[in-house]
Amino acid sequence: MTVQRKQSTYYNLIWRWHFYAGLCVAPFLLILSLTGSIYLFNDEINDALYPELRFAEQAGASLPMSQLVDAVQTAYPGSTVTRIYSATAPDRTTELFVTTAAGESLRAFVDQVSATFLGSYVYETTLIGLSDQIHGSLLLGDFGDAIVELAACWTLVMIISGLYLWFPRTQTRTQKSGNWWPRLQLRGRAWWKDIHKITGLYTAVLIVFLVITGLPWATVWGSKILTPLTNAVGLGYPDGTRRPLGVARSAHHHNLPWTLQQAPVPESDDTSSIAPLPLDQIIDIVHAQGMPVYRLSMPQESKSVYMAYTYPNQPEGQRTLHIDRYSGEVLGDIRFEDYGGVAKAVEWGVAIHMGNYFGRSNQILMLVPCLASILLVISGIVMWWRRKPEKGLGAPAYLQHAPLSVSLALTLVVLMVLFPLFGGSVILILLVEKIAAWGRRRYAAG
Repeated sequence: MTVQRKQSTYYNLIWRWHFYAGLCVAPFLLILSLTGSIYLFNDEINDALYPELRFAEQAGASLPMSQLVDAVQTAYPGSTVTRIYSATAPDRTTELFVTTAAGESLRAFVDQVSATFLGSYVYETTLIGLSDQIHGSLLLGDFGDAIVELAACWTLVMIISGLYLWFPRTQTRTQKSGNWWPRLQLRGRAWWKDIHKITGLYTAVLIVFLVITGLPWATVWGSKILTPLTNAVGLGYPDGTRRPLGVARSAHHHNLPWTLQQAPVPESDDTSSIAPLPLDQIIDIVHAQGMPVYRLSMPQESKSVYMAYTYPNQPEGQRTLHIDRYSGEVLGDIRFEDYGGVAKAVEWGVAIHMGNYFGRSNQILMLVPCLASILLVISGIVMWWRRKPEKGLGAPAYLQHAPLSVSLALTLVVLMVLFPLFGGSVILILLVEKIAAWGRRRYAAG
């Protein structure tokens, strides 16, 4: 086979993969991009929609936390407070996670200055909460999470294959203008093609960054592979406690930093002869440890500990305290510098992914690949629709191609090994392709 023929068959093969990947992933990429764009501005949106819940009537020092809890439990008799987010500023309210007597999960807001109960909402029904759930699992639990993971992995395939298709193979002036900037004088499908490839070219790195930094939260690759592996080799959550570790925390506790996902924690001494310390005394211990702003998980079982942690915009300030509920002893004090190398990298990536690390400019920077992905989906669909015949899918024709080049084969193998769920989908697709080719041969043979 001549070099030119090989290049032609390679191009056709890559185009087919790009086409089918795009067709399958487009709706999910559109959903992820829209919900991600919304969640980038979660604080600003919540402040605009619920100012009466998120801002105190006047700035001032907080009353004892027990009074704020009492205010919630008065509003919801028989309820249990499971977590507390202290006010982040003197004019902010305190947010309490509540499970009502009927089992409903709410987020309640209390004025920290007056201990006035201001109201509550079901997070999952808010714009931000709904976007958060759709972005993570498409409202389908672990199954939806797996679909999101597959869509993310196939987005990498689309980016790699798209760059291959874009790569200039001629150096004419027309080709240069079409490859490095859009030819706005064009019309129809040619105009959309330029918009599609130029958008992809200049935002590919940012889109890949969003995919890579989002995958640690995925069910299979994040929870089942990356987290256990990094913890096992000492590159994740450190053992910085003063007592043997108990069971790991459950996965998908999305209000925790990634490093705390599935992280084992110490246990309190289980004794029936000593009453648990009052909440206000635990808060005093947290303050004495230098945590004026904190998130506090309440112990739900006799051996459970209080876990106070910080989750600032810049992960270098992350810190976790484990406090014995009976003695008040600090059983664990883990800071960002104690994290393993992978955990640090993931936390940095997550902070930038969420638009937190360097303020408004970070939000705008991450908004760019979200909007670019939307434009890529729209332009790709328009191009497909304009070339699609009345009957049929309009996919690139199947050609008997030469064996994959070493670089292409190696790229595919690396992706399949790194992301097993994606690897399984590739094997399935290759089997279907082989069966389809066999069917075509049988049909042609009569």
